[in-house]
Amino acid sequence: MSSTAVVSKKQPLDEVMLAMDVVDTLRHRQRMVDKELDSNSRALELRKRLKKIYAAQGIDVPEHVIEDAVKALEEDRFSYKPAAVDSFGRKLAEIYAQRAVWGKWLFGLLAALIIAATLYQFAIVMPRAALPAQIEAANQTSVQLAKSPAAKQLAAQEYAAAKTALRNKDYKAVKMQLNAIEDLQAKIEQEYTLRIVSERGIRSGVWRIPDINKRAKNFYLIVEAINNKGQALRLPISSEETGKTKLVSKWGLRVDQRIFESIQRDKRDDGVIQKDHIATKRRGYLKPDYSIPTTGATITRW
Repeated sequence: MSSTAVVSKKQPLDEVMLAMDVVDTLRHRQRMVDKELDSNSRALELRKRLKKIYAAQGIDVPEHVIEDAVKALEEDRFSYKPAAVDSFGRKLAEIYAQRAVWGKWLFGLLAALIIAATLYQFAIVMPRAALPAQIEAANQTSVQLAKSPAAKQLAAQEYAAAKTALRNKDYKAVKMQLNAIEDLQAKIEQEYTLRIVSERGIRSGVWRIPDINKRAKNFYLIVEAINNKGQALRLPISSEETGKTKLVSKWGLRVDQRIFESIQRDKRDDGVIQKDHIATKRRGYLKPDYSIPTTGATITRW
């Protein structure tokens, strides 16, 4: 059977698809195309060869399809061109494809930010917002408790300093002033009796030679504060020797030599001080009312 008879029996292909196939054949024979398309004189020979190739496969390719295929090859049609590497759409697609990797990091970061924001809210914002009300409440209590002019004046000074710190948004100073107002409130509210320590085997008084005057002597009675329940209190006491304040249950109260020797004789009689109560601290006042002469100076070590 002749090749012409075979071709006549074949179903004609769609011309566009056929042209694409021809272009593909041309690309696979690029060396031949490069040679044959160099000049018009050889273009006809190329077309004949292509027609012969398809005829051998039983495909009848019309002349105009061959012409379109050659022209399409020259115009670079029917070829795939990948998207530009730096295109925005491609980058978005790559980011989305890697969501399993960056999603975990993003979730962790968001969780950390939420936790940090929550901690900041509870540890910083809310406490700061509560400071003005706390200062007002503490000051109001101090003012209500204060009875002496000195207590009222000190309460007003501490409150004014706290308000200044609030206006300046100096929250460290605000907290310090709040503590000062609360300490003042506690001090004004205290009630106790100051008595000389008189137990056997425990010193009831001491004397010291001051560094600034070696010829002088300072005399101190060892005292303690007892509340209405009979309990000894620990109070902040400043030492005139060191300038430091310590929380103590016993301290030395400076008196003159006459008082010191009188208490000394009282204890020597029977080991007990008969008049051991020397001051009373009343509610609403800053300092005790002393029943003996004293400078009020104190020491915390002896």
